[in-house]
Amino acid sequence: MKKSIVAVFGLLLVLSLSLGALAQERVVTMMGVWGGQELEAFQEVMAAFTEKTGIKVQFEGTRDLPTLLQTRIAAGNPPDVAAIPGPGAMKEYVEQGALVDLNKVIDPQVLAEDYNNAWIELGTYKGGFYALTFAADIKSLVWYRPDVFAAKGYAIPTTWEELEALMDQMVANGDTPWAIGLESGAASGWPATDWIEDIMLRTAGPEVYDQWVNHEIPWTDPRVKEAFEIFGKIARSSDYVYGGPTTVLATNFGDSVSELFTDPPRAMMHRQASFITSFITDANPDVVLGRDVAFFGFPMIKPEHGNPMLGAGDMIAQFNDTPEAREFMNFLASPEAQEIWVNRLGKLGTNNKIDPAAYPDDLTREMAELLNTADVFRFDGSDSMPAAVGSGAFWEGMLMYVGGEDLDTVLEYIESVAQESY
Repeated sequence: MKKSIVAVFGLLLVLSLSLGALAQERVVTMMGVWGGQELEAFQEVMAAFTEKTGIKVQFEGTRDLPTLLQTRIAAGNPPDVAAIPGPGAMKEYVEQGALVDLNKVIDPQVLAEDYNNAWIELGTYKGGFYALTFAADIKSLVWYRPDVFAAKGYAIPTTWEELEALMDQMVANGDTPWAIGLESGAASGWPATDWIEDIMLRTAGPEVYDQWVNHEIPWTDPRVKEAFEIFGKIARSSDYVYGGPTTVLATNFGDSVSELFTDPPRAMMHRQASFITSFITDANPDVVLGRDVAFFGFPMIKPEHGNPMLGAGDMIAQFNDTPEAREFMNFLASPEAQEIWVNRLGKLGTNNKIDPAAYPDDLTREMAELLNTADVFRFDGSDSMPAAVGSGAFWEGMLMYVGGEDLDTVLEYIESVAQESY
């Protein structure tokens, strides 16, 4: 009898340990940079996934994700899933053989039905689909006050010719067209790089834009110079920008939009990404988004290139091909997961089946529609370049140029750094 009892307990112990091991296997590991409100929102996404599947998500946060992730890849111990910096990083990981082709994970028919082709293109490299853009910020936006435009008879421009005519109309009327601020501490200059990128997409086109980002054409190329000159006509002119170059260089990017809300307004327009809404409402609590301030898309310059959208996004890639990681990637691709994220943060989802009611306000819904109807989307160029160029010489070069430095000298300087960095 004692032997039988011992045997039964032994079997129960083995069974318990086996079940425990199986339970432990139902885990997916993820690495990301999110903190604060973003992490809180993503924790809700992870909790919804666990409730739906029983699979737990172990999230590892780090501010130095590229370094830590590369170390883990080299050691043969990457996380199952990671939020990656952008398309440039995705391509590097593909070249290392580190990523799972998501065409084998997410049903391609579902992707085709749920996602605009621009998002598929963004995550595609060498015939495989390697990164899911989970959410995005759109940068190709011009902010203005509808009441002021209406009172002064200003019409929304849809082409660059119309925008130039509007700027001249404003100047003739005693108004200043633009408010621009390039100060951002150690990151000063970055807002101007967004201008160049938006202009490049519309003057040279997406293919040349990609060549520029990958340094397949030099910074001294006439097409790059053309984009700088178009921006310089605005940013280096005391007629077209409030305060002239001196104020542009000294004003913080988040403060510059406030010039639209003085009485009377010091400027009529401000070009900035979707996230500027938080700066507007923090500084002007009485402003109602969509009523007191609205946006229009950055105008088309050359018709053959249409109206591509510039932005940044939360790209997620799979590094280990496990059943748990597969389920997690499919969940992240779903409208269910993205609705949580966009509702909590005001981000823009990429799945076109997201319920519009998930967005916190009408203005964000409008931005999401603009983003997901774009024929072409391109990731922020400076964020896709080597750091010495994108967040180094490019930022610095913009300050030099707005400050009055000769354009050829600026472009030759950035090119010299690029030659050493690619």
